[in-house]
Amino acid sequence: MSQTEQAVREDGIIASVSGPVVVARDLDARMNDVVYVGDEGLMGEVIEIEGDTTTIQVYEETSGIAPGEPVENTGEPLSVDLGPGLLDTIYDGVQRPLDVLEDKMGSPYLDRGVDAPGIELDKEWEFEPTVEEGDEVGRGDVVGVVEETITIDHKVMVPPDALEEGETAEIVSVESGSFTVEETVAELDNGEDVTMLQEWPVREARPTVEKKTPRTPLVSGQRILDGLFPIAKGGTAAIPGPFGSGKTVTQHQLAKYADADIIIYVGCGERGNEMTEVIDDFPELEDPSTGNPLMARTSLIANTSNMPVAARESCVYTGITIAEFYRDMGYDVALMADSTSRWAEAMREISSRLEEMPGEEGYPAYLAARLSQFYERAGYFENINGSEGSVSAIGAVSPPGGDFSEPVTQNTLRIVKTFWALDADLAERRHFPSINWNESYSLYKDQLDPWFQEEVSDDWPDKRQWAVDVLDEEAELQEIVQLVGKDALPEDQQLTLEVARYLREAYLQQNAFHPVDTFCPPEKTYLMLTTIETFHDEAFDALEAGVPVEEIIDVESVPRINRIGVQEDYEEYVDELKSDIADELRSLY
Repeated sequence: MSQTEQAVREDGIIASVSGPVVVARDLDARMNDVVYVGDEGLMGEVIEIEGDTTTIQVYEETSGIAPGEPVENTGEPLSVDLGPGLLDTIYDGVQRPLDVLEDKMGSPYLDRGVDAPGIELDKEWEFEPTVEEGDEVGRGDVVGVVEETITIDHKVMVPPDALEEGETAEIVSVESGSFTVEETVAELDNGEDVTMLQEWPVREARPTVEKKTPRTPLVSGQRILDGLFPIAKGGTAAIPGPFGSGKTVTQHQLAKYADADIIIYVGCGERGNEMTEVIDDFPELEDPSTGNPLMARTSLIANTSNMPVAARESCVYTGITIAEFYRDMGYDVALMADSTSRWAEAMREISSRLEEMPGEEGYPAYLAARLSQFYERAGYFENINGSEGSVSAIGAVSPPGGDFSEPVTQNTLRIVKTFWALDADLAERRHFPSINWNESYSLYKDQLDPWFQEEVSDDWPDKRQWAVDVLDEEAELQEIVQLVGKDALPEDQQLTLEVARYLREAYLQQNAFHPVDTFCPPEKTYLMLTTIETFHDEAFDALEAGVPVEEIIDVESVPRINRIGVQEDYEEYVDELKSDIADELRSLY
């Protein structure tokens, strides 16, 4: 037997191929080890071991791979490279930089087996130390800063696995200057060298001290979200909805306007044209809070539905690991996953190839556990270096036909605390964002109310509850209206419907393409609600005084409520409008 044949036998050989699932024999491997499959060296991950048989999910197209070809084990788990250069970059599901691969191939069509480091290894960064020789540091402590982009300072940290928990080490040497990510920037007295580059297994959460109750909202500038169904920094949310109802646009708005420091956008299996739009548009967008390019605080992970399903399964873990890395620096990170249904479909396909016992609708029995493992890595944390940071996870769900009773939606609902239900009927009526206010909810309202009371107004919870009550009453009345018509209702109920109409059209609708209305600060959201409540109170006073409902509805100033959203100087406009509404309605009696 030749030396080559001996090496192949030690590494393992392919026994069978079934789509993205490859079975190898005689492979000395552990669970989650990264392996290279076949003569072309396709990247894969060990997902099952039974005797001398090892099952691998391959992250590339496996056509043409045959039994008898070699399988080489790296002995390392699937990991991502962490360091400066993650932002303003577009990756695939296993953190291969797509622009680097395109330059390498000379074409956007990538050959199988090509690879590149997650961050540039030969680029030099200007390192400025924040510690001195003789200082004591623990794991996760910041030793220096690098200007990663014009927006974000990258904090160079002692790797979590460089020291034991509670252990400290002394800085032996540290200096400023230009370094590559692999060069030593600080030396510790225990012999460890600190570089800007860290590697971390994607399926393992980075360590923290404590997961805390989040009490600060992730302000999005979308009235229906901030006003009625807020999400906390460190919270979890689901956006389920059928095709064309606005899931992706809602996530784009959140990515652009949410007050997070870092955005991680994971396209895990959405249609190629949607991901292409993200890749084309995001580099052109301006960050409204700084005026710098939005990509300066964004990392995109692009994995569309025409890419191999196994890579789709790994991309959410790649995204959440990068998010945790920036959380450790003390940043607030928002992760958008579009869509977790495609991720679940990848699990379903691999599970069927493994011939596992299927659960509901063919999904694997462990679907809920995998969803939980992903969402539980979100949260507001005290980090091991004493800083505090958060990861907010917002996952779109694409139920077939908009059926919210299907397994992915139902299992997601059991996990997340904010539910923004998109409605195809609202989308068809051009009511955007098409979030159904009767089906949506937020379990963060009570813990976020103190923030809104302090930062916006003491009666914020009361105004929100008033709006919810009016909309609930409208929903009940609409059933009667469909049977007997609006004119058959008592006058007070007709007036309630009119107030609810302004809530729907002026408050809940928002124009994402209008330069002013695209973002609505909480203060403006509150004033819009108080203006509609002013109309409500004054109108019912007029009704009690005997004024016919037709005259109340015809008051000239009231339709101006619909124009509050597009006003830049909204405070003066609202004060004048409230006064005009009160004067006109009181003049009727």
